[in-house]
Amino acid sequence: MSATLPVNGQPGKPMFLSSSNNSASKEIRLSTGVEGLDDILDGGLPKGHLYLVEGDPGTGKTTLALQFLLEGVERGEGGMYITLSESRSELEQVGASHGWSLRSITIYEMIPSDEDLSSDTQYTVFYPSDVELADTMTAILKQVEEINPQRVVFDSLSEFRMLARDPLKYRRQILALKRYFAGRNCTVLLLDDRTAEGDTNDLQLQSIAHGVIKMQSLERDFGIKRRRMEVHKLRGSHFREGFHDYTIKTGGLAIYPRLIASEHKPGFSRTPISSGLPELDELFCGGIDSGTSTLLIGPAGCGKSTIALRYAISSAQRGEKAIILTFDEAIATLIERGRGLGMDPTELLQSGMLEIQQIDPAELSPGEFVSRIRRLVDEQDLQMVVIDSMNGFLNAMPHEQFLAMQLHELLAYLGQQGISTLLTLAQHGFIGITNSPIDVSYLADTVLLFRYFERAGSIRQALSVVKKRSGPHERTIRELIFSEGGIQVGLPLHQFEGVLSGNPTFTGSKTQEDSSDPRN
Repeated sequence: MSATLPVNGQPGKPMFLSSSNNSASKEIRLSTGVEGLDDILDGGLPKGHLYLVEGDPGTGKTTLALQFLLEGVERGEGGMYITLSESRSELEQVGASHGWSLRSITIYEMIPSDEDLSSDTQYTVFYPSDVELADTMTAILKQVEEINPQRVVFDSLSEFRMLARDPLKYRRQILALKRYFAGRNCTVLLLDDRTAEGDTNDLQLQSIAHGVIKMQSLERDFGIKRRRMEVHKLRGSHFREGFHDYTIKTGGLAIYPRLIASEHKPGFSRTPISSGLPELDELFCGGIDSGTSTLLIGPAGCGKSTIALRYAISSAQRGEKAIILTFDEAIATLIERGRGLGMDPTELLQSGMLEIQQIDPAELSPGEFVSRIRRLVDEQDLQMVVIDSMNGFLNAMPHEQFLAMQLHELLAYLGQQGISTLLTLAQHGFIGITNSPIDVSYLADTVLLFRYFERAGSIRQALSVVKKRSGPHERTIRELIFSEGGIQVGLPLHQFEGVLSGNPTFTGSKTQEDSSDPRN
């Protein structure tokens, strides 16, 4: 692309612009001090611009601003925190709660003194905003001239709005600040707690700022709040769009960038994964495949978690690291149940080839859960991940319609790493018609269906493969038997019809019935 710049009113020489040579590609980016946010911003905030950080009270704006300034101190850059609402002691308390010392940051308070509150200091001729705003800005700029910081934070803009009163005056003041700090090559964060009435001022401010970061706090009926943030705007720069979950912990903000599976595409060789039960592997015509996801679906108590544990133990016994993330069952109960079925995982847990983690859905956001799995994949040579169960994952989501999208990215990511994923999902109901709390069967590559059925006056279990994208599978129904000796998968139930409905009809002879029972 070419453009011609006039010189003294005359046409000039053509100037060629390219994406590789433009100024945006050469911009210096400043780390925000928050690893996840730097990832979202593709390295950090472009230097020398004014940015708006907006969110309701309690969303972590002050914590983010302090991390931004402290990161600058670590890099030898001076930082200045200009507060019009919080006192120095309040800011120091925030820093102390995270284990930070704010001595290296200049904190400039613009809070009225006790003398300013007396009746003798009230203006009678001029409008208070005309005098107070001018005095405030003069005092602030004087401090900036003396300290010459490279990073500045204004907290909060609500005070500026009240001082300016008039929207036009407020906009002009923010524009003046933007030009002033741009001339000093200083990076500025403006914190806005959104307490102003109406959205007019917010939109005006967003149009002025070089970038806008929105922070939200979503209430849930039970458990912790779900906090998420979005980079709403960043002029001339690439960033990761969408909402990203974050938490406020001791040590600052922990932001979990939204997972984009298409960014992770390493190659791997697809191989069959054995369960350690030959009859079950026959249902899959050799076993489930590596790099695929398998959904184990059926009523509560029908053996989904047990079969998932069988796969994880078999993987660990082959020297392939497996991890079980359990939402519903206590770790001690899971281990004891495995021992009762001849699958004692103690040695594998001690060796590190098998790992079990308890997940509390009331204390965990979906973004943090996905980030935890990504960290495990990065730090360990994982071959199998078991999520038990999807019902617990669903409870961690405040909006059901987003679960499928979040799960799709996670399964695609794990599949591209060559990791086999097993998910369990409990359906409502036991015999007859059963319903799922959410339909995620279309996301899984393979679906193993569990059912209860009645036979000879006793309740029994059956399983069948109803879907396998990566290859052929048996279309038979086999009985699943749990005993002290372990897990058994019987021969195909050819002599029965209606097993999946829970009320089978025997169509063979008595001899055939006896021979088809694995317990005989």
